[in-house]
Amino acid sequence: MRSVIFSAAVALATGVSAAPAIQTATTQTSFADTLSYYLKGFQNPRIDTSTGGQATCISGAINVTASAKNFNFSMTAPVNQTELTQFLVNGISANSTSNKDLLVGLTNVTGSYGIYSQLCFPNNTTKLPSTVQFLTHGLGCDRSYWNLAPNYSYIDAAAEHGSTTFLYDRLGVGLSDHPDPIQIVQGGLEGIQIAIAHELVQSLRAGDIADHAFKHVVGVGHSYGSFQTHGVTRQHPKDFDAVVLTGFSKSTAGMLPGFAAVDLTIASQEQPLRFADLPSGYVTGSGIQGTQFAFFHAPGFDPALLNLAEATKQSITIGEYLSNPGFGNVTEFTGPIDVVNGEFDLMNCDGNCLYPDNLAATFQAEFYPNASNGSSWYLGPDSGHFLNHHYAAAGAYEHIQNFVKKNGF
Repeated sequence: MRSVIFSAAVALATGVSAAPAIQTATTQTSFADTLSYYLKGFQNPRIDTSTGGQATCISGAINVTASAKNFNFSMTAPVNQTELTQFLVNGISANSTSNKDLLVGLTNVTGSYGIYSQLCFPNNTTKLPSTVQFLTHGLGCDRSYWNLAPNYSYIDAAAEHGSTTFLYDRLGVGLSDHPDPIQIVQGGLEGIQIAIAHELVQSLRAGDIADHAFKHVVGVGHSYGSFQTHGVTRQHPKDFDAVVLTGFSKSTAGMLPGFAAVDLTIASQEQPLRFADLPSGYVTGSGIQGTQFAFFHAPGFDPALLNLAEATKQSITIGEYLSNPGFGNVTEFTGPIDVVNGEFDLMNCDGNCLYPDNLAATFQAEFYPNASNGSSWYLGPDSGHFLNHHYAAAGAYEHIQNFVKKNGF
């Protein structure tokens, strides 16, 4: 069973699947059967199904034009692994200011980028949806984090509840464009990643994607994607009607041992078959032991899912490593929020989401004081930072979909 899950999921994550079969309205059994009429905005679109078969998805690159204020870092990409490793050590050494010293100001950035995206409609409905869940993945993975394998697919869980999902490879990841990894691909509050997310949300609301205007958008993030989602609510508080933040809390002490365990390596050297064309400012984890240390909690996962995470790991950029939107008090957001973590999340709870208090339960009061009474929280038992890869994923998905439903979306 493990090998079946692993091989099937790897094939999906790497883009290997059968040619799409586009049906016409004359054979309609659900709305998903007519998706060939909703290809607007997608370049070279394809239609296929989610790993569990509950949703049918339109996939393709979407051209996004965005403007932002990025950080201007006075550094060049490392010439070799020795230089990269010392750069990382310098940044975390006691009393070090090396990372801050690299910042020489802000710079305006404008560009058009191909963002590979998927819009997934549930197979159990014949009605056009009014709500879409906007899914943003974290570091070290791509959009397949939301569609891992049968019984582990967030898309399938949402579809079973009648929900439509939109997921995408963030800039510099997966099948999206890979521009300069230091000066362009960054994650600051005013940076290009949040600007791209905002433009995608606006396109979904305006009907520029799939020729259908969504009335409601629920932002769902994981880890760095939750920082991005949180950043969108700070910059554009009207973008999302509700927000789900997973792999996320105010505790960041665990990031130091987590990143040390991952042991960032020049991606083109670690995975030459996948990343040979990437410049040395794109980095990735060096091995499966580090992946387990930072993102998993035993015995709460099937080893096949750990193998899957390692086989499909993605690159991150030095620009992202040096930039983060951080936390902010979001007084203008009045919708509900939901904070969902693995109970033993190392990266964002320092390995214990119940110490010194319930980090999921207390986040809303501190950072979203005007969030609605429909706000909630959840801790997945016996699970780590990559919650979707754990046995507890199904319970977390059920909680999130119930949160979305009870708030009218």
